[in-house]
Amino acid sequence: MNYPPSELVLDAKGQVYHLGLLPEHIAETVILVGDQDRVGLISAFFEEIDHRSQHREFTCHTGTYNGKRISVLSTGIGTDNVDICINELDALFNIDLKNRTNKSATTSLRLVRIGTCGILQPEIPVHSYILSSHAYGLDNVAHFYPIEFSAEEQQIASALTHHLQFPSTIQPYCASASQSLTELLESELTHKGITVTSSGFYGPQGRSLRLGLRTPEINEQLTAFRNGDLKVMNFEMESSALFALGKAMGHECATICLGVANRPNMQFSKGYDNEMNGLIKFVLEKLTR
Repeated sequence: MNYPPSELVLDAKGQVYHLGLLPEHIAETVILVGDQDRVGLISAFFEEIDHRSQHREFTCHTGTYNGKRISVLSTGIGTDNVDICINELDALFNIDLKNRTNKSATTSLRLVRIGTCGILQPEIPVHSYILSSHAYGLDNVAHFYPIEFSAEEQQIASALTHHLQFPSTIQPYCASASQSLTELLESELTHKGITVTSSGFYGPQGRSLRLGLRTPEINEQLTAFRNGDLKVMNFEMESSALFALGKAMGHECATICLGVANRPNMQFSKGYDNEMNGLIKFVLEKLTR
């Protein structure tokens, strides 16, 4: 297949259009963060940095940690930005950008999101590490792709949607994280379960300011949900698209978040710089051991 300029969009330097990157700029293991400033926090741990770039909200640093090459890329907030990142990261490795054709051999990337989240279980303290086994997407990104969800993913999505009694205008989906990456990141420090990926920070996460809500009980309903041993652990805003699109393209994807709020207890962190640095070091050691 030959991709025309309107579909595989490149800049004047031949770089993928939004990320502003060439294949040599990026490693096969990528840490994804929402906040541009967090890129520098992570690369400060690197032994050396061989690439730095910034285009729009997409900042990228590539270097080595424990002698292994690794990249950090900011996505900005939301699944719409994740759609851009996953497609352009995949293109960097699996499309010949000069000839605009698929490469004969595909490369599977390791993509790990480090983020912040709101905890939905009252017994889990603020600053805990929340590891996503699945992401329940309140966004619509995955609906635009011919993704075949597993029986388990469909069962969780159906059970949660029925439990929440959403209006018919909301059609969530469920996508699972990479089992191998999740097992790599799992430890006595992590709390593993279902992550709800929200399409917004206020109403979609049950925050009511002046406008009010159509789903006023969503937080309490999510806290109460059980699917076997699985609980809904947290709210965040990127993982459903990461898991669904990444897995469909053959990549290994995972998310681990620092809980900066406990929604049932109405708590929010007063500052989490040290705790975020601890999570960053934890993930870097796991990915490069």
